[in-house]
Amino acid sequence: MISRYTRTEMGALWSDETKFRFWKDVEVALVAALEETGVAPKGAAPALSVQPVPTPERVAELERTLDHDVIAFLTALVDGMGEERRWVHFGMTSSDLLDTAQALRVAESVRIIASDLDGVIVRVRDLAERYKKTPCIGRTHGVHAEPMTIGLKFLNWYAELVRQKERLERAAGEMRVGKLSGAVGTCAHLSPDLEVRVLAKLGLDTDPVSTQVVSRDRHASLMATLALIGGSIERFATEIRHLQRTEVRELQEGFRKGQKGSSAMPHKKNPITCERLAGLSRVLRANAHAAMDNMALWHERDITHSSVERVILPDSLCLTDYVLHRFDGICERLVVDEDRLAHNLELTRGLIFSGKVLLELTRAMGSREEAYAVVQRHAMQCWEEGGHLAERLKNDPDVVAHLDARSIDMLFDLGSALRYVDDIFKRTLG
Repeated sequence: MISRYTRTEMGALWSDETKFRFWKDVEVALVAALEETGVAPKGAAPALSVQPVPTPERVAELERTLDHDVIAFLTALVDGMGEERRWVHFGMTSSDLLDTAQALRVAESVRIIASDLDGVIVRVRDLAERYKKTPCIGRTHGVHAEPMTIGLKFLNWYAELVRQKERLERAAGEMRVGKLSGAVGTCAHLSPDLEVRVLAKLGLDTDPVSTQVVSRDRHASLMATLALIGGSIERFATEIRHLQRTEVRELQEGFRKGQKGSSAMPHKKNPITCERLAGLSRVLRANAHAAMDNMALWHERDITHSSVERVILPDSLCLTDYVLHRFDGICERLVVDEDRLAHNLELTRGLIFSGKVLLELTRAMGSREEAYAVVQRHAMQCWEEGGHLAERLKNDPDVVAHLDARSIDMLFDLGSALRYVDDIFKRTLG
């Protein structure tokens, strides 16, 4: 984890101190279940509960000799205990502890990210509703296409974010499982009923069939979802970056008092946060790829996934939290230049209504091919020679033979082009 891109709450969740706290929670739940079922004597669980969580320094000291982090932790955990220490980690293998505790930590991380996502969804919906009727030009291939509203663009973002929230909930549910099924998943030392009992104490479901580990398709699904969330934020950030270009200037990242845009050029106001988020989304995608590689373990388990997950899980969860938080800030301070939006609508002098003209001429002339040739000829002349498309059409005898001047003017009505925006909002927002 890089502190620059790690927020406090998420960073603390992925500290060694918190990891060992979760490890102890799993061990306590096991001993409590052993006590409840009469395997361990009364008092075993309370005796473990009062033991302090081992410090990272102590575990690291022991690991230098033992060369095994779980054994180092357990050695430190039971230090000073009496006979009750025999029930700690009873019947478990290391991955029982690691995967179960990891599920707890991931669940807490996803809770933070879901809250972040909820905030962004509300923020983007507010933008959509505020600018619902604000006209702008829609672009395809980066070229002016037809009129739309900037609110409709934000509404599209909103709908995508809602889908991402649904994906996150599904992936989180798949990850909310633990296992205490032993070295090869046979429950040879702890019964399936006991496994369910322990995991229920921790608020986890039971992986119905595991190997020595919980299968890594679950982890890959979560990591892919985080990458998809990052992909959405990158798409939105890239849109803002394009619309902030000097030649466009329709949207702009907020620029704080005292902020500097360039060390060399005092006039610069750059979309640096959008660029940062676009870059970090690449890391999320790369980490998702590594998570998919982790699925193919040898037989019932090897440890090729372990070292990878120590990097990619905290990194991706911390980055997703950071990216969503920063994008929320972008949306909060986003500058929407309505004058510039209106100005850019007029840049092509009516060409953005060529599709409407084509349809009306097709009806009037009875031939789409003939109508297309007429409209395209005038459109190309507008590009090359200037002038407004409506005026060129009014001066063409072949056109006025089918459409009078008033009918032509009506084809360039912005309100008509945007008449179904309300319907789209209704079907999206309900």
